[in-house]
Amino acid sequence: MTDLDDRQKLVTLIAQACHCGASLDAACQAAGISLRTYQRWNDGGKLSADSRLDAKRPVPANKLTEAERKQILDTCCQPEFASLPPSQIVPRLADQGQYLASESSFYRVLRQANQQHHRGRSRKPRNLKPPRGFMAQAPNQVWTWDITWLAAGVQGMYFYLYMIVDVFSRMIVGWEVHDRESAEHAATLVVQTVWAQGCVLNPPVLHADNGSAQKGFTLKAKLEALGVTPSYSRPQVSDDNPYSEALFRTVKYRPDYPVKGFADIQAARSWVAAFVAWYNYVHRHSAIKFVTPAQRHQGDDQHILNNRQQIYQHARQQHPERWSGQIRNWEPAGPVWLNPPKDNKSIQAREAENDKAVIDAI
Repeated sequence: MTDLDDRQKLVTLIAQACHCGASLDAACQAAGISLRTYQRWNDGGKLSADSRLDAKRPVPANKLTEAERKQILDTCCQPEFASLPPSQIVPRLADQGQYLASESSFYRVLRQANQQHHRGRSRKPRNLKPPRGFMAQAPNQVWTWDITWLAAGVQGMYFYLYMIVDVFSRMIVGWEVHDRESAEHAATLVVQTVWAQGCVLNPPVLHADNGSAQKGFTLKAKLEALGVTPSYSRPQVSDDNPYSEALFRTVKYRPDYPVKGFADIQAARSWVAAFVAWYNYVHRHSAIKFVTPAQRHQGDDQHILNNRQQIYQHARQQHPERWSGQIRNWEPAGPVWLNPPKDNKSIQAREAENDKAVIDAI
């Protein structure tokens, strides 16, 4: 709806455009109205106002009166109802033989009065910020680790698989199987892995969940002594540690995984050792262009992928009619993010943070 002053301005502008040589239809389109609307506004040479602005509209018969709205607000503010939502208030009023309005009306009245907030003494729901993201541009920069259960032959008994994976190469860089879950075992594994990978002078980021073993004092003290940067998932969030979770799924869906459980802890350790050898040195990982994690970890993937590129180019030259487009992209996989930010601006900011952290560490 357009009031009289705005109509007058548009009509004046259209008249000026027509005086300068524009057609009436083109001038109306430029003003954002149709020719028929202009003719209706300017009927008989006299500009008319929009009668809809002053029209009297009937009040809905089911609209709450001000007294009823006040009664709802007063009821919700009573001590016995002050900490309850309308879904609890309305049934209690019905039990007392009283009906004021529906639950939706209660919610609407409270919202219009700016009282539809958290009610009661319980803590408000928290919006947890995602954990800081880390970008791995080379091996031994970002690791993730977790613990999973390995069923034993006795029902209700389990062994515990500790496993550390490198985010950049997807290589399993450290693992142990124990009969219990503890921060002491985790600390020992981290120390052994750091020394085995030769990154004592340039320790990685180590990301984990929020379990007791992952956040135990012994492990935290050892990480601080080694200079390892700890990182943790948000509580009750399943996708902040995706690399370890995906690895454990691969572990338990191997064809030779003993679904009826391991006979003893030595059998579990032997099976995991064979799995790690297969995963690191035989398995072609889809996320790193189908090279093995060990090949990417050792820097051999560049040569392997270049050789594949040449094979494909030669095959296309031999039979170009069989290729409808470009050959398959065998460029090496680039940097890998752990918990990447949502937008490009945040990615650039976090890359700057990572660079600053590396400089500070040096």
